[in-house]
Amino acid sequence: MIPTLTTERLTLRAPKASDFDAYAAFRASDRTGFVGGPDPAPRAWQQFCAIAGQWELRGYGRWLIADRHTDQPLGVTGLHHPLEWPEPELAWSVFAEGEGRGIAFEAAEAARAYAYDTLRWTTVISFVEPRNTRSVALAKRLGCRPDGHFAHEIFGAMDLWRHPAPGELAA
Repeated sequence: MIPTLTTERLTLRAPKASDFDAYAAFRASDRTGFVGGPDPAPRAWQQFCAIAGQWELRGYGRWLIADRHTDQPLGVTGLHHPLEWPEPELAWSVFAEGEGRGIAFEAAEAARAYAYDTLRWTTVISFVEPRNTRSVALAKRLGCRPDGHFAHEIFGAMDLWRHPAPGELAA
């Protein structure tokens, strides 16, 4: 069961079949260049299904970010842990309709709070491709600090950003 989180403007929820067109459009766009895309619809469908599947297999995962009032899909955020990752990651992707509105920050803060408050994690990372200046800026806004590098077979070189520990956020 995928829990639902709400923020002032957003609902973080399980993906629905009706969200797929927005997700597929995002995955087909050049906006996915830093995360292995663009991808055709069949590959996007596999990735979309994996969002729900990781919850079943790991007990945590990513949410579909939706507008709290209209339910319009705006992106994806949450806790992502592929086999080849050294540890779980807080990941975010915002669709074009959500860009420039603080959506990623608001959603990532809620996802990180879930990791710390509900799952009782003591640390979390985010991988950011160094040329992805918007994600680098978001990592910094979230209080992350550089903590090494990771070379991935598909995504290439990524910087590892360490989020503040739970006690550091309360301070």
